[in-house]
Amino acid sequence: MLLAFVLVAVTAYFVTAPLRDRRPSVAEADRGTENPRLANLEARKEAKYREIRDAELDYRTGKLSEEDHRMLDRALRREAIAILEEIDGAMEGGDGGSDRGGSDAGRGTR
Repeated sequence: MLLAFVLVAVTAYFVTAPLRDRRPSVAEADRGTENPRLANLEARKEAKYREIRDAELDYRTGKLSEEDHRMLDRALRREAIAILEEIDGAMEGGDGGSDRGGSDAGRGTR
């Protein structure tokens, strides 16, 4: 009985190790949290990636027709590219465009 308890305790210790680790992940360290504009752009980028994944899921589950999915996917990817260009500009120390916060669907092509 004692051996079973020890085995469960050791297993729980190793399983919960990532929860106890307080060091920032590489992605969190690279986000540039000291720069609020860059942090905002990173959050917008992640949100746009989620939108792209959600649209893909909607298409696969039949909620979107192929034509609607193509149009939505193109628009979302153009917006994501615009955000990535802003991030590049911000990381180079330049202006990289203003922090519009809105859609840049008219910029660039796929």
